[in-house]
This record gives sequence, structure tokens and C-alpha cells, in this order.
Amino acid sequence: MTKAEIKDLYKMMFTEYPDIVDAEQLGKMLGGVSVKTVYRLLKKGTIKSLHVGREYRIPKVFVIEYMTDLEKSGA
Repeated sequence: MTKAEIKDLYKMMFTEYPDIVDAEQLGKMLGGVSVKTVYRLLKKGTIKSLHVGREYRIPKVFVIEYMTDLEKSGA
């Protein structure tokens, strides 16, 4: 996926969320996935994130990349 395509998706997807979300917000973005599942995805590196102190911070662009990768894989 090109940077231009990601930029277009960024403008359309998850507009109600801040640019950087926490684990709880990520769970809601993923359709109500439990926080436990979110932490598992983050620890495995399935969804890229930033580790700030003891907390995860996830830029929306990483969520969009994850979602588009899922779409490509047919999951």
C-alpha cells in the first residue's frame, strides 16, 4: 500500500479517535475486542506500537496498516 493510499484511509477511518490511542481505545476500534486480546496483539508485534513507560501507545496509522494487512490476507 502506498503512502498516498494510507493517507487517504487515515482521513476516512477512525476520525472520532485521537491520532495516538491506548489499548482500550484500540479494542473499541477493532470492534469491541477485549483489552486482553489487544495486549496479546501488541506484545506479539501483530499491531505495531510505541511503548511509553509501562503503557502502549498506538498511532492510528499502525491500526490502519494492520486493518489493510488483514484485508489483503483475507482474514
